[in-house]
Amino acid sequence: MPASTSPRIVSLVPSATEALALVGGLPLLVGRSHECDFPPGPGHVPTLTAPRVLGGSPAEIDSRVSRALSASGSLYHLDEPRLASLKPDVILTQTLCDVCSIDLASVERVVRRSCPGASILTLNPRGIEDVLDDVFRVAVAAGLDDAGTRAVVALRERLFAAAEFVNPYDDGPPVALLEWTDPLFGTGHWTVQMIERAGGRHPLNPTAPHPGAGAASGPQVAQRLAGKSRRLTPHELIASAPEWLIIAPCGVSLPDALSQARALATTPWWGDLPAARAGRVAVVDGSQMFNRPGPRIVDAFEWLVGWLNQRPETMPPGFPWAPLT
Repeated sequence: MPASTSPRIVSLVPSATEALALVGGLPLLVGRSHECDFPPGPGHVPTLTAPRVLGGSPAEIDSRVSRALSASGSLYHLDEPRLASLKPDVILTQTLCDVCSIDLASVERVVRRSCPGASILTLNPRGIEDVLDDVFRVAVAAGLDDAGTRAVVALRERLFAAAEFVNPYDDGPPVALLEWTDPLFGTGHWTVQMIERAGGRHPLNPTAPHPGAGAASGPQVAQRLAGKSRRLTPHELIASAPEWLIIAPCGVSLPDALSQARALATTPWWGDLPAARAGRVAVVDGSQMFNRPGPRIVDAFEWLVGWLNQRPETMPPGFPWAPLT
């Protein structure tokens, strides 16, 4: 696409920014969310969003989030004058989670008032294949169709290569992945698919065949979908008897995730978890991996295959995780 017709793009969701970067579209980015921190390149691009809820303990953040959603319906502030001044052609946003990123309704209200000529590309992935499709959709919005095709093919090849290390004839051990620690939240959507395809089971929120998909096995495995993440009681977590446990709190760096995991390990019921007794608890940077439905879910899958199947050669170098000791 000639430079004169290259779209001016604003990304209000970090996974979309990562997809744009993967297909070579980062030079088109003129505005971003405060969470768009990977790759490092967008650092100079104007920030358009800010959270209404700031730090605290996991329980405090959960309480503040609930109050903020009840009061205003949005957890984020969007800088309308600055957005209008950027004159975007395309705005990338999402409808998947109003807690993780700014909600679509807020974006649409601002765009109607301040930049009505801009098109909105809304992402709402539920599964791994949806995430890959969204990479291509972002590429098309940027006028980079060919680069999008190459990127998605490469990501699929990595997924297939990692899956070769998984025994397809073994049901695998029960696994739990926590996206929050107080209250407990178990994972959903694409992460459950990743656990199952990596050789584990996720009894807290298993996938089920999409209506009309039959058993959804073999080539149709993409038709097995899980629900969204959900709140858990300690009793539910214990009853699922996870032999492997991953703690990856949403929006939390690895040092903070380790701190939260250590606090969780002091609870009276912690020793009732088979994974805790066996020393099979991993802490992952939830701000970067698993919880963002972008290209790096492939990195997370490669790590997961390596961890669950004791094949460290599949783990990406520098993957942000640590065993809980």
